[in-house]
Amino acid sequence: MIQRLIDFLNASPVNFLAVQALSDILEANGFQKLDPTSAMAELQPGDQVYVTKNDSSLYAFRIGNKPLAENGFHVICAHCDSPTFRIKPNAELIGQGGIVRLNTEVYGGAILSTWFDRPLSLAGRVILRTDNPMQPETRLLHVKRPLMQISNLAIHFNRQVNDGVKLSKQKDTLPIMGMLDPTEDPEVLLNLICDELEVEKQDILDFDLYLYDTTPACTFGLHNELISSGRLDDLSMVHAGLEALLAANHDPETTQVLAIFDNEETGSQTKQGAGSPFLSHIIQRMVLAQGGTMDDYYRAVENAFMVSADNAHAWHPNYNEKFDPSNHPVLGGGPVIKFNAAQKYASDAASAAVFASICEKAGVPCQRFVNHSDVAGGSTLGNILASSLPLRGVDMGNPVLAMHSARETASVDDHIYCVGAFTQFFNLR
Repeated sequence: MIQRLIDFLNASPVNFLAVQALSDILEANGFQKLDPTSAMAELQPGDQVYVTKNDSSLYAFRIGNKPLAENGFHVICAHCDSPTFRIKPNAELIGQGGIVRLNTEVYGGAILSTWFDRPLSLAGRVILRTDNPMQPETRLLHVKRPLMQISNLAIHFNRQVNDGVKLSKQKDTLPIMGMLDPTEDPEVLLNLICDELEVEKQDILDFDLYLYDTTPACTFGLHNELISSGRLDDLSMVHAGLEALLAANHDPETTQVLAIFDNEETGSQTKQGAGSPFLSHIIQRMVLAQGGTMDDYYRAVENAFMVSADNAHAWHPNYNEKFDPSNHPVLGGGPVIKFNAAQKYASDAASAAVFASICEKAGVPCQRFVNHSDVAGGSTLGNILASSLPLRGVDMGNPVLAMHSARETASVDDHIYCVGAFTQFFNLR
């Protein structure tokens, strides 16, 4: 299982590639892709289907043998985006000696310093011209070799660098792509895309491209008990949900749903984010296609339960003062239920009790996280989704160190525990 996680992380440098990897795995396991622009056919118990939105979010369903209105549905939610750098249009910046940098902007809340002096490359999607302006072609791009690097300033020019340095997102974090000969075409990015995709420059209409760290994911530690990788937040939870869906009962009473959203790191307020009504619309259409009514849809929502799976902060041994004195989860201690008095998380006593009982039934340890009261915390997609789809639900995640670093750390045992708990959840009535 851990090797499958590592393979998934390596295949998913950005959101678009993560959704493609998920699609390939689902189809290899008998799931069929639905076209959301087509009429929703009646789905039979045991049917396995999925839909995508914007090539960057995915929603998989295994239909239960009890009507949605009667049993509702069990949904695990996660997100496939992570902090990184987006490539701006007209990106090439050519300086003295022909050094080429790319103009970027920060996506999400990245720890900027962790991106320095690493081998980086490009991944994302490219939009190509077709005969129909309303239906351009989308091609995925994954440059699998080191292509650029964001280089630090030498300590000799900044003796205070180890005392903390304020970084400019516009000046300090631009990656060096190489050195250009005066006779070469300065449109190096477009030329690279043409070479990688074997397309003509005039057919490239636009792109969504991002940087990623080319260093592969790995395990480490005295017993290989830890995982080191970029994008563990939140691809590890995406993978845990996928593993559970594939392992769960293929003839369930209650419909099983895996919802992978995009843009959580920037607020979720997009058509492919948790703030979109897309998931609720799909479920409505399923209920109506089964001959149900809107009242049946509302009943389905009332009978449903959501697990919002987004990683939690593990206790850091070097920074004990940053953590709540009695609620600080540790690596290897199992999945973490997250609470917040300001309602940044969906968890309450009732939903937390449900998830804790699921963990107990699965034989999995369970932890709790609350912020130190003097330290501002983050938020996730649970409450945002609940604003358009008012589900009972819990916010949880596996504990990780260095969240939003270019490279995060998690526990092998926690991933195995989480898959066990998620599988138990999907198998419940």
